[in-house]
Amino acid sequence: MGSMSMGPLSPGLRQRLLQGQAGSLPEPSASRAVVIFISSNISDMDAEREALECMAYPEVQSFCRKHGLTFEVVDLRWGIRDTQATDHLTTELCLEELDRCQKTSIGPAFVALLGDQYGPCPVPARIEEKEWDVLRAQLTSRPEDLELVARYFRRDDNTIPPTYILQPPGSMEARGPEEATLTSILRAGAQEAWRQGLISQEQWTCYHRSVIEWEIEQGLLSSARGDQGATIFLRDVQDLSKHILDDCSLKMVDRLADGCLDTNAQSLLSGLKGRILDAQPGALKSHCLPWTRDLVNPKNKAHARYLKELSEQFVARTNHQVLEQLRELELARQELGWLYQEIRHHLWQSTESTRIFCGHQEFLAQLGQQLRQDENRPHTPLVLYGPPGIGKTSLMCKLAQQVPRLLGHKTVVILRLLGTSKMSLDARSLLHSVSFQLCLAYGLPLPPTQVLEAHTRVGHFFHTLLHTVSQRNFESLVLLLDSVDDLDSTCHSQRVSWLPLKCPPRVHLILSTCSGQQVLHTLQQTLKDPCAYWEVKALSGSQGQEFIQLLLAAERRTLSPGQRDVLWASLPECGHPGRLRLAFEEARKWASFTVPVPLATTAEEATHQLCIRLEETHGQLLVAHVLGYIVCSRYGLSEAELKDVLSLDDEVLQAVYRDWTPPSKELLRFPPLLWVRLRRDLGHCLTRKPVDGCMLLAIAQRQLSQVIQVRYLSGPERAKRHGVLADFFSGAWSQGTKKRVTLPLVGKPLNLDRKVAPQPLWFSGTVANRRKLTELPFHLLHAGRMEELKQEVLGNMNWICCRGISGSIEELLDDFDMCAPHMDSPEVGLVREALQLCRPAVELRGMERSILYTELLARLLFFATSHPAIIGQMCQQAQSWFRTCPYPMLVPLAGFLQPPGGPLRATLTGCHKGISAVAWSLEEKLLVVGTQDGAVVVWGVEEQQVVHALMGHTAEVRCVRVFAEGTLAISASKDHTLRLWSLLSGQEKVTILDRGSSDSTEPQSWDLHVDEINRLIYSTSGTKISVWNLETSKLAFCMAGDASDPWACVAVLAARSLLLAVSKGGTVSVWSSATGKLQEKRQLACITGETPTCAVSVQTQAKLVAGFSSGSVAVVSGGEDRLLEKLPEAVGLLVVSEDDSLLAAGFGRSVRIFLADSQGFHQFMATDLEHEDVVETAVWGPENNLIITGSRDALIQVWSLSDQGTLLHVLEGVGAPASLLVRGGTLVVSASWKSSSFKIWDLTSIQKLWSPAPFLDRTGLTAVSHHGSYVYFPKVGDKNKVTIWDVAEGKEQDSLDTSNEVRCLEVAEQAKLLFTGLVSGIVLVFPLNSRQDVLCIPPPEARKAVNCMSLSKREDRLAIAYDNIVLVLDISPGDPCPTIEGPTYTFYTQLPETIAGVAVLADYRVLYGMTAGGLFLYDCARSKVFPLEAHGSRVSCLDISHGEQLAVSGAEDALLCLWDLQACRGILEMSYEAPSWLSSLSMLWSTESSPPAMVSWLPQAMAISSESAFSAPQPELPRKTLSRISRRQCGWLRPGREKSRLRQRPPRLQGQQLQRERNRNQIKAHRSALYCESPLRQGMQGLALTQLLEANWPSLLVLCRPQANHLTNHLSLFC
Repeated sequence: MGSMSMGPLSPGLRQRLLQGQAGSLPEPSASRAVVIFISSNISDMDAEREALECMAYPEVQSFCRKHGLTFEVVDLRWGIRDTQATDHLTTELCLEELDRCQKTSIGPAFVALLGDQYGPCPVPARIEEKEWDVLRAQLTSRPEDLELVARYFRRDDNTIPPTYILQPPGSMEARGPEEATLTSILRAGAQEAWRQGLISQEQWTCYHRSVIEWEIEQGLLSSARGDQGATIFLRDVQDLSKHILDDCSLKMVDRLADGCLDTNAQSLLSGLKGRILDAQPGALKSHCLPWTRDLVNPKNKAHARYLKELSEQFVARTNHQVLEQLRELELARQELGWLYQEIRHHLWQSTESTRIFCGHQEFLAQLGQQLRQDENRPHTPLVLYGPPGIGKTSLMCKLAQQVPRLLGHKTVVILRLLGTSKMSLDARSLLHSVSFQLCLAYGLPLPPTQVLEAHTRVGHFFHTLLHTVSQRNFESLVLLLDSVDDLDSTCHSQRVSWLPLKCPPRVHLILSTCSGQQVLHTLQQTLKDPCAYWEVKALSGSQGQEFIQLLLAAERRTLSPGQRDVLWASLPECGHPGRLRLAFEEARKWASFTVPVPLATTAEEATHQLCIRLEETHGQLLVAHVLGYIVCSRYGLSEAELKDVLSLDDEVLQAVYRDWTPPSKELLRFPPLLWVRLRRDLGHCLTRKPVDGCMLLAIAQRQLSQVIQVRYLSGPERAKRHGVLADFFSGAWSQGTKKRVTLPLVGKPLNLDRKVAPQPLWFSGTVANRRKLTELPFHLLHAGRMEELKQEVLGNMNWICCRGISGSIEELLDDFDMCAPHMDSPEVGLVREALQLCRPAVELRGMERSILYTELLARLLFFATSHPAIIGQMCQQAQSWFRTCPYPMLVPLAGFLQPPGGPLRATLTGCHKGISAVAWSLEEKLLVVGTQDGAVVVWGVEEQQVVHALMGHTAEVRCVRVFAEGTLAISASKDHTLRLWSLLSGQEKVTILDRGSSDSTEPQSWDLHVDEINRLIYSTSGTKISVWNLETSKLAFCMAGDASDPWACVAVLAARSLLLAVSKGGTVSVWSSATGKLQEKRQLACITGETPTCAVSVQTQAKLVAGFSSGSVAVVSGGEDRLLEKLPEAVGLLVVSEDDSLLAAGFGRSVRIFLADSQGFHQFMATDLEHEDVVETAVWGPENNLIITGSRDALIQVWSLSDQGTLLHVLEGVGAPASLLVRGGTLVVSASWKSSSFKIWDLTSIQKLWSPAPFLDRTGLTAVSHHGSYVYFPKVGDKNKVTIWDVAEGKEQDSLDTSNEVRCLEVAEQAKLLFTGLVSGIVLVFPLNSRQDVLCIPPPEARKAVNCMSLSKREDRLAIAYDNIVLVLDISPGDPCPTIEGPTYTFYTQLPETIAGVAVLADYRVLYGMTAGGLFLYDCARSKVFPLEAHGSRVSCLDISHGEQLAVSGAEDALLCLWDLQACRGILEMSYEAPSWLSSLSMLWSTESSPPAMVSWLPQAMAISSESAFSAPQPELPRKTLSRISRRQCGWLRPGREKSRLRQRPPRLQGQQLQRERNRNQIKAHRSALYCESPLRQGMQGLALTQLLEANWPSLLVLCRPQANHLTNHLSLFC
């Protein structure tokens, strides 16, 4: 077991790691793998190895994957010839591979299959000089033996000390007899030398030990873990000794060259078995097998039983060992272990990279001097650049080691070698790990979950963290990021948004990147300072020679003078470390007797030379395919994956099995030994990096990767490699699916199982197949398999869900962004946009299947019919999952969220507080956002990412202006400063201190005007107007006001060079805007007694239009003023179009439009534009044909001016008052000072006639009919009408005129009637299937509004509740429509408070709740009232179960009560432990069944499902429909944040032993399929729910409540 088995890190070591102090660290193992080395003799264990391959390995692999582990078997004797198995190089490779398994495997690492063969004893491959001299002395008396030994061994003086090297034989045919003789000679010599005490016991064993004993010794007998990590399966053939000399038995035992029994080998085997039994009896698992004339034959029943038992025992023991090791790891697991593992990885890599370091001392000294100079001042990050292989990584690592000496021992050094681990592959993961390390190293609070779930917030947090560290004035920080061009998000982006452009004091950031790459160009566009760039140059010629000498010395090798001359001649004055490393890799293989050939003179030629050497040794096809697969992979391949991929490559298998046949007739695999040999020769060309829990192999050198692409991946070869990789990661040939191949020696097609790993999306309920998720889309795309990519990946809901849950929404979008440019598929674009729209909800609540499915289904159902191939399939997949979900769910029946392709472009969240200012930079496609916490955040509109986080202001940003063709911005803040920013570099250019008013309560710098022609900035506040020179940042002049009569509005009229201000008292002041000289001061003539509330300048007319507190609108100019209009209410806003041709004035809930004329303005339309709440903001469309208005209820309405103010669209804001609307081109941003989110809308989509669309209701008064096909709600803007919305068509079908405001709605689904309760007290009854006369039910008293209504579950009773009166009417079947008779009963509550909720039963009992919390059951037939225990606050909802046995009541105190209506007593209480303002919203029973279940909606968007302990089966319910749920309110319970509590009623309500079983009920918190589009919005006007649709669940109770602030919401349609 490798380093993963180490115990918890000590506090001291943890602190050293956090500070970046490497010290002596063992190689970390981030791999979660079970890697088992299989040891056996090749000739007698074929049946056992095949049985394990077929029966055992798949079982263990499945078990490991379910626990998040990978599984790999290393069997180097599979599929090779006997001569290869006994080759001395194979022996070395076996022991090396065994060592790798022991270092990396979790649990078992070694399994030996031991029979009755001891196996050959290989000749030592190397004999050191002293040992050789001893052996030679023993052979002097036998010249023939000495001559044979001398012929096989040659002296190599290039090794230190000199060594004799075993030479390969000249011909394979002569090798066998001679090698046996050679072995015998060396054994005899070693025996005699050992007898004389000239060599040690260890040296003696090198001549007397077989390969399998070497492996058992290392894998078991010498292993520290003993039988915990090893198993020996012993096959004991009974009565073998009696038949030992039979010809058939000789195949099972060791034989001499002449065919006779090798008694010496049998003796050694017996000794080996004895050693195992004595030392590790627990590791020995014996299997007795009766002797037969056949070797192990699966067709023999006894043998088949043995093979099955062997496989089962292998599975059981391996799984047990894995579980034991996992338990140990769990006990040793420490908090944030992933972070320490990440730090150790980079520090260990750093140590390895600088193990041999030469040159660059002067460069390092200069860097150190620069760091010291920048220590106490703000400075630019440094960038090291140079060509690939020049030594940038080693330089960065060496600098990291020297930093504490340069800046002090307490300096925190954070080093990341980018691209070498999962957490360093992209900017999101990088900032995540770096932020955690910073917080822990400096003792700061860790980043909260809300920050980590949004990439934009992580970037902002990182920037803030650097400034926090700087202000501590204690430890310095040096952050080194090597190979920035290896960051996924950087190499494909035109901006490096996460990069701080200025480092604060004591914070240093150093990057490295390759020259000639796009990333360096991007950095140069971002960091303009040329002093920030440091070029890394080559070593000198002498340093190059020194570097190679150091490399040779580290390998304990040297070169002969002639070889050295050849080497230096090939590298004249070469100082390129990468080229020198390639030359060393060639030279280190030279023995002293090797005659070298001249080496290539350039790095590219040397790389080609390396490939040629590999091809000569291993075959061109194998080298080309292996390297091609590694380069074609997205992040690399694990060894197990690569062996599986090669097993699917028919061309490779045909080349491998050209001269021999595979060992099995049922399965076909690539021989692992061939890969291990190639991997050994690749050496430093390969690197390992931990990604997705696997240790992946990748090409270490960029130059080699480029050569591989040119040499092996040109033309169709690249697509072929990607095709095989796609086959593997899709699992096309796994789980017994056979693949046809024709092998050269067979001559006919074979259909064989390749035994490659299955590739499900999920290995278990919580463990996803991360490797498949990462690699498959990439390979399908590059293999050109677009249809499969669409169907199986981008258009597959299961895939999307798995990718999102196991990773993030960002990774999902990255996959779509990678594929979309190469695909002509509108459907894929719609899915991608839908995911983009889902991001805010997912970031807020976490990625859950129910959340994602509801989000996507509610957005994509609009397109299910028009795009059936992908979107229709996705919707069916989501609906299928909902049907089989074991929890109560609300399933979207129709689209009700903003769909893709609609006006909503994006919802972005990157701020921590509300948004106070917004400005566009159209030229640069940027959006500048000012916030209440003083941040100025620059967004890239196209990539929807934060480009710059501009830090400097310490208080709310009040105003932002963009100018200089979108390249500069100036911001004004309450901190009394103006700051000028470069939007391209993100750097602060100027800070201007503007003291403003001495009154701390007065807003400072509340307006800005930039005069680009005269290079002036006008900053205005209540008592001062400051004019600053844009060039010098100096104050040009200042106009002081009167503190007793401060200015209310100021305008710069550029056309006449005037500056005009109107004070609160009505004083008009006019100055020259160029000089500041006062030209006029007078009192308003047209208006008296009113205070200015808002104003806007009309530049073409050189006038100011001002609005006043009593509704006046005045036009003010330099010499006059006149009244334009008298509005009914105070003017809240004024906005003028870009060409000054239109003026909009907002007052209360209305907006009036004016058109410019020669006299000024006149009213444009006869009617005003009406909102349902106070209008806060407005903006004009790009061609003045639209006006967009925002109101306090978070609604944004789009009006057509070319169609006389027709309402085109109602848009949902951010869940808070729409206080900001800013247009840029055809895009509009909506934001609020109460929300940290903002939305971007596309006006071109609004003007398109697109259908269908989500229905929009803000009243909460909604009903549905025809199983959800139609929705009824008060018409937007006219509550005297009821809209009939066709869900399938997505549009309004008709409307019903009620002549009075609608207060409540009820639908009798079976009777097909719509009941509308009106404010006049009348109830109108509309037949749904016909246009017959409308029935009118008059009120009992005049002018009494209907409070609420209720239908009985059988739809035969109707209760109508007024303030204190309840009418009960009968509904009877009739022709052509039902008849309504009564009222049958009328009763008065005789209570001072009014009725808040009502529910009626078929037997004329009425349950009603009061505004004060009282709850009563009234029996009309007996005129008797039964008081139930009162709630503590207003009863907000009531409902009866379908069997009318139970009732539930909810109140504003967040308490839900379940009642037994027969006993008139309580059964259960359910409360929500949360702030007191939370309360139930509304509710519904789905059916009368047992067990009952509850779902509640509360203002913080949660759902609670409750299942009791009953075991009754769940009946299939009739089709029902549910509506009236605000999509903003629907959500789920966040475990650990809020908890629901179910408790018994007090004893006085229970009686004796009331429902003891029910006391055990528990509420299961479940994140069900409910949605919250604008999570900050918490209100809902009174709702009442109808019924559920297609539920195979327990009884369902839905709860909703009205809220005091009367904020209205969209309604969602669920089933």
